[in-house]
Amino acid sequence: MLNQTFLPASLYRSDAMHEWDIHTYANHYWHPVAPISHLQPGEVVAITMLDQPLLLTWPTGENPRAFRNRCPHRGVAFRQSGETGQSCRRLVCPYHGWTYTLRGELLAAAREADFVQDFDRQRWGLQELACRIDGPLIWIAFSDQALTLEEQLQLVHTEAGAAWNTSSTLVRQSRSSLACNWKIAHDNTLDDYHVAIAHTTTLHREQGPVRDYRHRFSQHNNLLETPHPDGGRFLTFGLPPWSHLLVWPDGRLVWLEFMPERPDHCTMQLHLFTGSGAMDAATADAWLRDMLTFLDEDKALVESVQHGYQDDFQPGPPHRLERRILHWQGLYRERLESAGISIEERSHEAISALRSKTSARGAAVNG
Repeated sequence: MLNQTFLPASLYRSDAMHEWDIHTYANHYWHPVAPISHLQPGEVVAITMLDQPLLLTWPTGENPRAFRNRCPHRGVAFRQSGETGQSCRRLVCPYHGWTYTLRGELLAAAREADFVQDFDRQRWGLQELACRIDGPLIWIAFSDQALTLEEQLQLVHTEAGAAWNTSSTLVRQSRSSLACNWKIAHDNTLDDYHVAIAHTTTLHREQGPVRDYRHRFSQHNNLLETPHPDGGRFLTFGLPPWSHLLVWPDGRLVWLEFMPERPDHCTMQLHLFTGSGAMDAATADAWLRDMLTFLDEDKALVESVQHGYQDDFQPGPPHRLERRILHWQGLYRERLESAGISIEERSHEAISALRSKTSARGAAVNG
């Protein structure tokens, strides 16, 4: 792994790469779209993920379902995006009144007898996406070609299963913008080389001495394990496509992800969960402040890297404490190569080829 070089800077800047990331790379994975506490049985919530309007429903007595948030008649959204679920018995299109169950089945279309062609309700159900609960989150997959969720979360299930399956109380969340490509932010959070230097009074105190760092890898996940000052293990997972999970010995969890927005911007989303024990508001506020303090330290660094990744900059040699970056970048390379895109030293040809592929795919879809 240490013989591998870092991805070239050109892959962190181009419009074509951004389009490939959100329309091709993202389709290989499951995505957490809401904490389970944001949706209850008998409720519906509209969300937007990677510019795609989605509708989550939870039919009473069943599991959550996910659909494209558009009426099959003319494409109008059933609801506008919101934070949490709202009680709902039927989905009614505000344009022409087509009415659906929370299972996505068409109950009735206004004035059905007047359609110019024979009308079969069963042909006009909502477009459904795969949807599951795992840990404290509701997940969806955009494509049937995505990894299984078990593969995507393998190390989490084996190394933190108890905390993952019991820490379901969302106590705080945060959302903010970073002026950098999502891959820079993702690389940085996998970078165990910088913690003792850049976070001396924050994260370094949680993770402890570098000499005690222990790394573990599965095919799609990586893990940094360190002894926590309060006893037990402090676990930091790197997960595809752009996610991270921090697990404290007392069962607290932080889910962190960097959502692509533009080639030089991403959105950092942060969710803090506790286990069965209650957490008062002051303690939750203090925990969030601690997290945001070291993430603000990282914000300055990753935005500086984005400025540095200009022109023909080539990153330097990897350090052994950057193995988690190389592991993830190896997976990303495989995705590019499986799409027929080779990464040249300067990557200009690769980007041009990618732009052509993206344009051709868009023309085929629109046609």
